[in-house]
Amino acid sequence: MWRAFFLAIGIYMCILGAECLAVERFEMAQESAAEAGGATLFGSPPATTATREIEPPEWAPWSFLSVGAVIILYALTINRGG
Repeated sequence: MWRAFFLAIGIYMCILGAECLAVERFEMAQESAAEAGGATLFGSPPATTATREIEPPEWAPWSFLSVGAVIILYALTINRGG
C-alpha cells in the first residue's frame, strides 16, 4: 500500500512540474454571485467575472520534477512485503 501511495505522489509531482514548465500562469474563474445565490428580493445581482491568477515561480517546475523523480525511485525500491 505504501509503495502505491508514494508512486502516486511521485507521478503527481512530475505531472505538476511538467504543467508548470509548459504554462506561464494559471487563471481560475471564480463562481459569480448570480450562479451562487440566484435572484434576490431586489432582482438578480450583477454578474462578475473575477478570476484568480497563479503564477508559479521559476524554480517550481524543476523542483517538482526532481522531487517527483526521487519519490518515484524511492517507491520502486520499497520491498513488496504484503
